[in-house]
Amino acid sequence: MSRSATTSLTRSLVASTSRTILQSPIVKRSFISTSTRTIATTSSNAFAGIRSSRGSNIRRKNVEFSGIRQQRRTMFIQTETTPNEASLKFIPGVKVTQGSTHEFLDLKSALSSPLATRLLMIEGINEIFFGPDFVTCSKDESYNWSILKPEIFAILMEHFSSGASLFKEGSEDLQQAEDTRILDTDSEIVGMIKELLETRVRPAIQEDGGDIEYKGFNEETGIVNLKLKGSCRGCSSSSVTLKNGIERMLMHYVPEVQSVEQVLDEEELIALEEFSKLEARLEKQQKQREGNPDKPE
Repeated sequence: MSRSATTSLTRSLVASTSRTILQSPIVKRSFISTSTRTIATTSSNAFAGIRSSRGSNIRRKNVEFSGIRQQRRTMFIQTETTPNEASLKFIPGVKVTQGSTHEFLDLKSALSSPLATRLLMIEGINEIFFGPDFVTCSKDESYNWSILKPEIFAILMEHFSSGASLFKEGSEDLQQAEDTRILDTDSEIVGMIKELLETRVRPAIQEDGGDIEYKGFNEETGIVNLKLKGSCRGCSSSSVTLKNGIERMLMHYVPEVQSVEQVLDEEELIALEEFSKLEARLEKQQKQREGNPDKPE
């Protein structure tokens, strides 16, 4: 074969090879795409990274595809103990109220809220309290939380997953507590007391699953009247909270305040009276035993 023929054949083969390479980019793209899909579907580390990145496109598509089923599956309700052993704080991870608090002591008071009604229907539950981001349930002392919690969890999960309204139509859920709203008719002292209660006291009390309600200030005696709600109601440490916490702070910032007193409901007054009678009876029996040590109990 002549030199010129060999050169011509070589050029032809090079040109043919170049055309083949240029015409086959699809193979390259297909290989890269396939390998990426394999990593995403088989590697647990890849999945962990996708789940932890809320801004990921893959994550957004997953939520949109799963819809309500995904929301229900991932909802997690936490519980926190309170200083009151008879009260437990449930945190659903979503907003409960618009900012105000609501207390339900019986079924009659809970008629405006389907959720409160269902919770009070549980045998052993005697009080429900709604906070901005939590629900406090209080029980009878004869019941155990291990028995009550599963049913409470089920009701809360169903309610908040469905997006149902907390109150019936026509019932009002305020964005701020009315008791500490400063009015034009309030004196400077009352305004300062309300501001301290709203900004300093209320957040701390709500951390324990309860709340306070301002009931007035007597400028002659310097006494601030407060009502304890939620887990703080009937709590053995409530007097310590009032005197060592709230009273000291108010007296420090508002010199006109001389004392903080708790306002009790009629039921609480009756319970307190019965408790005093029981203490007096036990003390009397103790003295009788000390005076007659040989007398059998």
